[in-house]
Amino acid sequence: MNVRLQISMVFHLDKCIGCHTCSIACKNVWTDRKGAEYMWWNNVETKPGTGYPTKWEDQDKYKGGWQVDEEGKPRLRGSNKGKEFGNIFYNPNLPTIDDYYEPFTYRYQDLFDAKEGADQPTARPISMITGKPIDIEAGPNWDDDLGGSPLYAENDPNLESVSPEEKKALFELERMVFFYLPRICNHCLNPACVAACPSGAIYKRGEDGIVLINQEVCRGWRFCVTACPYKKTFYNWSTGKSEKCILCFPRIETGQAPACFHSCVGRIRYLGGLLYDADRMVDAVSVKDEDLVDAHRSILLDPSDPEVIAGAKANGIDETMLHYIRLSPVYKYVKDWKLALPLHAEHRTLPMLFYVPPLQPVMATVQNGTYDSSAEGLFGSVDQLRAPIRYLSRLFAAGNDGHVRYALKKLLTVRLYQRQKTVGDVEPEIVSAMMSEIGSSPGELEAVYRMTALASDKERFVIPPSHREEAEEMLNTDLWGVKGEAGLGLTEKPARGL
Repeated sequence: MNVRLQISMVFHLDKCIGCHTCSIACKNVWTDRKGAEYMWWNNVETKPGTGYPTKWEDQDKYKGGWQVDEEGKPRLRGSNKGKEFGNIFYNPNLPTIDDYYEPFTYRYQDLFDAKEGADQPTARPISMITGKPIDIEAGPNWDDDLGGSPLYAENDPNLESVSPEEKKALFELERMVFFYLPRICNHCLNPACVAACPSGAIYKRGEDGIVLINQEVCRGWRFCVTACPYKKTFYNWSTGKSEKCILCFPRIETGQAPACFHSCVGRIRYLGGLLYDADRMVDAVSVKDEDLVDAHRSILLDPSDPEVIAGAKANGIDETMLHYIRLSPVYKYVKDWKLALPLHAEHRTLPMLFYVPPLQPVMATVQNGTYDSSAEGLFGSVDQLRAPIRYLSRLFAAGNDGHVRYALKKLLTVRLYQRQKTVGDVEPEIVSAMMSEIGSSPGELEAVYRMTALASDKERFVIPPSHREEAEEMLNTDLWGVKGEAGLGLTEKPARGL
């Protein structure tokens, strides 16, 4: 057993309101500079939709991620030493600026220089790359809220798994449904970008697993852009280097949440440490698609297991860090509750950003022409909810409908359990039957509800204190707000996190 620590994340999609505050926070901090105008390390997409860059999920076009060869071993889909040598001066699988969008601003001086007249003066859009006037034809969220559905939403690659009838119903006015999908770098356990880099510039930090690019070593070959199936590595045309989300590691090192997490209005984001067995990674990515989620979960280790604790300490993970890993909300969502799922697990990168699938604001279904709002009708009709199960499983479970169905049923049980407590219009026997079917308990449902709706920032962001002592010394106080060394006694304040 080779126990490693990985900083991991959960995004709860039922809570995302699509405000893009996270995107703006990231843009203002990291990519508001020359050569990075088109980059959005954090972006929020409307699903169904083609996303950013356009149709990034179409690996027939972009050749990202891993696939299993005839011998059952994982190989990069679009890159190996032979292909890299042959494509070193021309890579046919790169997204172009048109697949992203040509960044633009406005020539505001036109508003001041316009001559007096009967017409309202306007500021003409100009390219942030060439400085010349352009006609705006795209943007990073061009299909926001299903804008331009015939051109964008209906061309979502994930709809290939949906039946024609379901696809038609999905875009009928009375059933039209969409949800938001915030995306950042997944900081994968098996990152394709790291394996594809010819110069060795991309690496995972040993202490927390954050994937970074050494700007001094990077030579701008851009094979990392091709290899990343999520298209979260970008090329800076000004510096000639590749760039990507760094999970705001300077903030994490001082006990603060990343900028996009801290600014999230819907409080959908959770962050914490996970332990995993690095010796079992190859086996985990070599299984069939339908088994990938289970294999992924199986290499995540219980931080309370004595054998795991011994392995962690052997690799330099001390008891202080283990204490915070045990409080991780990510472990609860992914392993304990089995609510959070990886995005496109079929790419076999073992992403460490997990998503709680959206239950959506529907509390009734139509069965045989009858409007059924009963608890029994809802629970038995998860497959009839507005977003098809096949679509969600293509996104979050490598096509395994069972994982998505279980997560949605548990979310619905939590909702009806709380409704029974507060409103009283659901029979307790019905809720008990639901709990029996999904193997849950009142204590677990209460814990899910509390973490989803009531958790404080210190419970949502539990950051292992690898650099906590330096931060306290700088502030001349501990992060509990108590002078001196009192805050270092973890047994005195056990369940708060940082």
